Amino acid sequence: MTGYDFKTIEPKWQAWWEEQGLHRTGTDPKRPKFYCLDFFPYPSGEGLSVGHCRNYIPTDLIARYKRMRGYNVLHPMGWDAFGEPSEAFAIKHGIHPRLATTRNTANYKRQLRLIGTSYDWSREIDSSDPEYYQWTQSFFLLLYHRGLAYRDTNWQWWCPQCQTTLSNQEVGDGVCWRGHNTITKKLLPAWFFRITAYADRLISDLDGIDWPERITTMQRNWVGRSEGVEFDMEVAGTNESIRVFTTRVDTVFGVSFVVLAPEHPLVDALTTPEHRAAVEAYRDAARLQTDIERASIEREQTGVFTGAYAINPVNGQRVPLYLADYVLMGYGTGAIMAVPAHDARDFGFATRYGLPIPVVIAPPEWDGQPLSEASTGDGVLVNCGEFSGLPSRDGLERIADWMEHRGIGRRQVHYKMRDWLISRQRFWGAPIPIVHCVRCGMVPVPEDELPVLLPDRYQPATTGRSPLADIPEFVQTTCPGCGGPAERETDTMGGFACSSWYFLRFTSPHEHARPFDPEAVAYWMPVDVYVGGAEHAVMHLLYARFWMKVMADAGLVPFSEPFAKLLNQGQLHAPSGQRMSKSRGNVITPDSVVEEYGADTLRLYELFMAPFDEDATWSEEGINGTSRFLNRVWALVMKNLDTQDADSPELIRRRHLLVKQVSEGVEECRFNTTISRFMEFVNYVNAPDGLDGVIGRSTAETVLILLAPFAPHLTEELWHALGHADSVHQQGWPDYDPALLVSAEMTLVLQVNGKVRGQLTVAADADEETIRRLALEHERVRPYLDGHGVKRVVVVPKKLVNIVV
Repeated sequence: MTGYDFKTIEPKWQAWWEEQGLHRTGTDPKRPKFYCLDFFPYPSGEGLSVGHCRNYIPTDLIARYKRMRGYNVLHPMGWDAFGEPSEAFAIKHGIHPRLATTRNTANYKRQLRLIGTSYDWSREIDSSDPEYYQWTQSFFLLLYHRGLAYRDTNWQWWCPQCQTTLSNQEVGDGVCWRGHNTITKKLLPAWFFRITAYADRLISDLDGIDWPERITTMQRNWVGRSEGVEFDMEVAGTNESIRVFTTRVDTVFGVSFVVLAPEHPLVDALTTPEHRAAVEAYRDAARLQTDIERASIEREQTGVFTGAYAINPVNGQRVPLYLADYVLMGYGTGAIMAVPAHDARDFGFATRYGLPIPVVIAPPEWDGQPLSEASTGDGVLVNCGEFSGLPSRDGLERIADWMEHRGIGRRQVHYKMRDWLISRQRFWGAPIPIVHCVRCGMVPVPEDELPVLLPDRYQPATTGRSPLADIPEFVQTTCPGCGGPAERETDTMGGFACSSWYFLRFTSPHEHARPFDPEAVAYWMPVDVYVGGAEHAVMHLLYARFWMKVMADAGLVPFSEPFAKLLNQGQLHAPSGQRMSKSRGNVITPDSVVEEYGADTLRLYELFMAPFDEDATWSEEGINGTSRFLNRVWALVMKNLDTQDADSPELIRRRHLLVKQVSEGVEECRFNTTISRFMEFVNYVNAPDGLDGVIGRSTAETVLILLAPFAPHLTEELWHALGHADSVHQQGWPDYDPALLVSAEMTLVLQVNGKVRGQLTVAADADEETIRRLALEHERVRPYLDGHGVKRVVVVPKKLVNIVV
């Protein structure tokens, strides 16, 4: 047996693993459980790129490692098959979305098998299967009956290319989440989930889960909890009043104008005739901006005068009433008091439109002169009547008490988050299980009549309304309440409804009479490690948490957080540095890489190219390097097939050190540096002035077991070449003897420009070149190197490394 023939080896072992059922979910009650899950992929017609593999290869490594550690591992895969990607593919190719989904999922499955993933395919699910979406509809009814699903008419984001409404989370920078830049707004009836009812718990429960800080920060900011005071301001010369909300009531004496959101319901009534044309033009422009764009502090504030004036209730002052798009109707009351001396946006607005900027909180050492910029910090109240002279923090509470005592205002909590828009005007989605009856109104479909099936006849969206509305055999039905003629709801649910509970279905995917087995859910949930992109921070990840809290409150599950640990992989860019896309023609597929290099080389390179959570750029030089390494491993083991155990004490020590390094590296998801440890070990063994490539059987077997989750095919072939009949992946993970490592390692302090940034553990006999390289690669150091040139790296033996930038 000579040469590393991956084209023969890899398909051979993939077929054998399948025959042996090697990746079936473990059920041994004596073993601990581990649930390892990827984000639910939606199968587009383009298939997988090597960028997608930065998600699937690491989770496969983790699953394989945990099996060898003795866990019952649940590592399933399925398809978020409803929605725009499948329907767009179907329209392009003139086929039914069901056929498009079948083709696309088959291709994804083929590619995932090609790269050597170890999914339990017996648990495969498809969200567009009636066996699945029956329960998505059932959960809709759960929300409906608990007052958490409702229908309303308001302005919705609309994508003409997708031909459907979009939620706020699906729009950013004037572009829909699928990349179309022609979005607008329409006044439409739609269905919503009342996610705002769980706002506080969505914030507070983040403290109990192990998620990246940037994701929890994004969710906290999206929910946007604010404590403040609400009060009414009368509009001069009318019977109208405007309710405003402020978190800075200590500045209320400094109000010099009031701002309404362009969507505020009183705009038409309050705008004077001479200002109406300008107001309407401004409102039309504001409709094309997302909430995130409008609220950005980076953009210049604009507005338009309505011609009306409001009265400040604390001092009777008459102040002008403006419209400005930086005020959002979905946050607070859609109206704010503007205090330009103490708010940066208000300051910019007042400066632009020549409005007064009265100071009511004197900053330290203020000389009484006009401010050159907003003073937003603490100070002493001035020009505030009886409250003047108070520290502003004390003044905030005292003024709030004063306003409540006089019935002028009241303390209130508001949130930036809006309810979740779930309606889509598409064919390919789970039908909303509601019937519209002239006599009874909206009537939920009874549970025993689910699923509400999609019709066999496909009707693509062309008119801006749901295509299901044009299929009479679907629309026309009988009212479950009175038995009279009725019409079905024709909107379908967005795909995020389907992906808000799929992880529960994987625990018992073959249930017919219920969505899942409660005992299986109680055993497997929550997911131990969940891996996917950070772009879903305020979409899928927020929605799934909301659904679990509702289910927990309904007594369906014994937990309220679905994902105990979350990992986000970095993006992989094309060699040019651009994002891979079909339109640019720079997509690299796993198929082409496996054909040239083999799956194990692809796997190892994806793991080695950069820290797991950092972006990386594809490099042919890099993948050639990992290919050369695997060939060195192949040659090393093949050279020692008949070598008996005669390892030196130093080699045994290094072997135990490698076990420790690899074990800790996998547990901490430091895959790239872990592969470096393998390379260092092989280099040591192959050194002509050392062992010259001679190792004993115990060392060869240990290396193969440790490398197996990384390169499963090559290690399986070599394991059998050593004479074993069972699988390398069924071996127990090796232990190391700490006593052997006493002199094997040393810990060095890591500094950048003299400041301590972490610690580096290296072999006790590591040379300075190795120490410098490892220091520069260390995850605690890399953030301080970005954008800086490294002048020198100073190594103080056995003490520290100082990187000068």
